[in-house]
Amino acid sequence: MTHARTLPDATVLRERLVARAAELGFARIGITHVDLADDERRLHDWLAAGHHGHMDYMARHGLRRSRPAELLPGTLRVISARMDYWPRAARAAHEVLRDDSLGYVSRYALGRDYHKLMRKALQQLADHLSEIARPHGHRVYVDSAPVLEKALARNAGLGWIGKHTNLIARDAGSYFFLGEIYTDLELPLDEPASAHCGSCTACMPACPTGAIVAPWQLDARRCISYLTIELKGSIPVEWREAIGNRVYGCDDCQLVCPWNRYARAAAHPDFKVRHGLDAPPLAELLRWSEAQFASRMSGSAIFRIGYERWLRNLAVALGNAKTSEAVVAALETRRDDPLPLVREHVRWALVRHGRP
Repeated sequence: MTHARTLPDATVLRERLVARAAELGFARIGITHVDLADDERRLHDWLAAGHHGHMDYMARHGLRRSRPAELLPGTLRVISARMDYWPRAARAAHEVLRDDSLGYVSRYALGRDYHKLMRKALQQLADHLSEIARPHGHRVYVDSAPVLEKALARNAGLGWIGKHTNLIARDAGSYFFLGEIYTDLELPLDEPASAHCGSCTACMPACPTGAIVAPWQLDARRCISYLTIELKGSIPVEWREAIGNRVYGCDDCQLVCPWNRYARAAAHPDFKVRHGLDAPPLAELLRWSEAQFASRMSGSAIFRIGYERWLRNLAVALGNAKTSEAVVAALETRRDDPLPLVREHVRWALVRHGRP
């Protein structure tokens, strides 16, 4: 990266950067320094407690996650950007969760995968910064490197970290994606956001598996998002019933958060619901062939968990559904599935319906 140089007209520079960010679909951006010492200590304690489960990559990168200048040498500032995704036209989340014949997909995954979209927009923003300031050493990240994105976003003034460990913005709740630009330009800093959870603990009892073990402490091993997305093997039997009909991720802690009354609908058309995933019939999903899964989930965040884990999650949800001929018939089609992981979960589900 290049050496840092003082930038003139910081106020004008910021105004032009914010304006370009809005044109690219970002609801807000902020600029922060690279000191994450306090967050580094919390990360160390979280890892030491084993709360990361099988997410070995959380520990693999050492201190680069909490030290931006070690991840990208020369980094002096981080531009944190927010893009809203709430799909306002989707079937109401609570309605889907109450109907055990339907599968619940986390609201962020109902449309197209956000990674490429945000990376492209962030790169365009970084290019614009080169034009209005000067060429700069930089790199853009959207879940693509060891980055403490929520801590950086908090320090950049985008919101505070709630007791459920998600970032919350006063004007937009928590339904948004985050991305970052690491740069060697010494840009003017924004003020960190203050916290506004107060005495509210609504998110904690709302968690179906009790994964929020204390305020600001998440045991990922019990989190349904971890169990249905990150975990590659068998879902522990002790958590399967609590998963209910959640087949990809979980939003329960966000659904009860009072700040999400201010959630902003997604402005980008790519975040609109695709393939009826806001309220899909479970039995129908289980019958998808691998080719159908690939065709329909291509371009979706769901695609990255693969066909096998998708069927695993569906089997658990059908095991939690009310017993009916349709449910049992769907499961029977997979009783002798060639994929061992699927077969195990299907047979567990059949036992739940009295079909050993």
